Amino acid sequence: MVDFGVAELTIEMVAESQMGLKALGAGLAVGLTGIGAGVAEMGIGSAAVGATAENKDIFGLALLLTVIPETIVIFGLVVSLLILF
Repeated sequence: MVDFGVAELTIEMVAESQMGLKALGAGLAVGLTGIGAGVAEMGIGSAAVGATAENKDIFGLALLLTVIPETIVIFGLVVSLLILF
């Protein structure tokens, strides 16, 4: 019979594994929402700069539309905190 050296799982090992997976999930929640917001702001930001260059009165609206994708990152942060705690 071949022994592969597989140890018995203890309670501590399972708890540490669960904590590691929680941290991985929290990191993915923040990281993926950050990437998504960056991709969204890429298009919105360039359009906002172009619109502002043509009409200075639209600056406030352009700034508001640029800030909206950042709320997605805040939601990702809230989800990650809920996962961890």
